[in-house]
Amino acid sequence: MSKVYINSIGAFLPGEPVKNSEIEEVLGLADGKKSKNKAPVLRQNRIKTRHYSLDKDGNIRFSNAQMASYAIKEAVEKSEISLSDIGFLASSTTIGDVLLPGLSSNIQAELNIGPIEIASMQSVCASAMMAMKDAYLQVKADEHECAAVCGSELSSRYLKASFYENTEHFKKHGEIPMESDFLRFTLSDGAGATILENKPNEQGLSLEIKWIDIRSYSHRFDMCMVGGLSENNDKFWGDYKSPTESENNGALVLKQDFDLLYKMFPVWTSHYLDVIDRKSLDPDSVDYLCSHYSAHSLKLQALSLLQKTGAHIPEERWFSNLYTKGNTGTASIFIILEELFYSGKLKSGQRILCHVPESGRCLNALMLLEVV
Repeated sequence: MSKVYINSIGAFLPGEPVKNSEIEEVLGLADGKKSKNKAPVLRQNRIKTRHYSLDKDGNIRFSNAQMASYAIKEAVEKSEISLSDIGFLASSTTIGDVLLPGLSSNIQAELNIGPIEIASMQSVCASAMMAMKDAYLQVKADEHECAAVCGSELSSRYLKASFYENTEHFKKHGEIPMESDFLRFTLSDGAGATILENKPNEQGLSLEIKWIDIRSYSHRFDMCMVGGLSENNDKFWGDYKSPTESENNGALVLKQDFDLLYKMFPVWTSHYLDVIDRKSLDPDSVDYLCSHYSAHSLKLQALSLLQKTGAHIPEERWFSNLYTKGNTGTASIFIILEELFYSGKLKSGQRILCHVPESGRCLNALMLLEVV
């Protein structure tokens, strides 16, 4: 079995950075009114700028598959390989461009490469780690010498004001509920990609993947971050008589159950502690923690819990670009790693712990990298 290395990383963020004051110019004003939830949500997440594929005229500039293909192309340009060397492609996303086929099929077509083996992972944020582990095991098992892994999100499609205005809740209350508005002012668009190989770069640094550990606790939780479920959580979007009826019942909007979300933090922490034991991981040996947290307030919650365990990693070793590049869901961990990898800060022998929690129905993923 081979060792596996991340040898290059690419990122694609559509359009110019969008400031907080410009968000509703892009996403629109529901019934022409500014959201009263915008200010408190932005205080919680502390995001200053983000990117949208959606423009101010309501047009989508880049599809999910296109953004992913651009991120892969950038990763290849920075690498010692060519597109034709890719034998395996794994993609991740929350919601693809189409109901079917899977995202990887359309990314492969955009890249115009093949025939190759592909895999499409669809979940929420941690689907990035699912795709990464699939590719890692493919290369490790000598099935392929080179793999591309990408995460891509086009959330702005589903955050437009028009997606909420026809719901019964909006007609009755005249506003978007906080459980949806939080996501509306937190999620954004982008893509990131890595090139995995069975040997390190001949020149420059590489990141050896030491292990990837993923655990789902869906048997213990109801759905927390969800799209496709009615306002009363009693009917799936496709079970209505028509898409219009589904829309009216709020089954086409994204929402987050905050009470349930906070109950997941101890579970995510317990997985981290379990990994420390099983993998003999010394927190003091970690030079950088790349943690995908969706809001600054959630980072503080995690820090508080970790400090009580005695196994926390000091905040000065945390690395994130949430505040400047936004919460890009499954693309976030790639976009975070891309900035760190090319920052000039890394040195051979350093260790990077990547953390991606997922609130869809409670899942946690950890990956340990070593700079070589």
